[in-house]
Amino acid sequence: MNRFERPAPMGAEAEIEYLDGDYRIVRHGTFVRCGVTGDPIPLAELRYWSVERQEAYSGPEAVLTRLRAQGKA
Repeated sequence: MNRFERPAPMGAEAEIEYLDGDYRIVRHGTFVRCGVTGDPIPLAELRYWSVERQEAYSGPEAVLTRLRAQGKA
């Protein structure tokens, strides 16, 4: 990004149904929130989620944090 570009506005939060290897958009939006950190995750960057917990994760570190909290890691 150069000094003349503005960051894209985040828009509305999406509601997602997380499936095995895919997800279904229930309510359209541009991002979801990480279930561990609360950080916004643009849908284009969504790679990690839990079908069981129905929550998204910002990255592998957030997944490990959740698994450790559950006593599974």
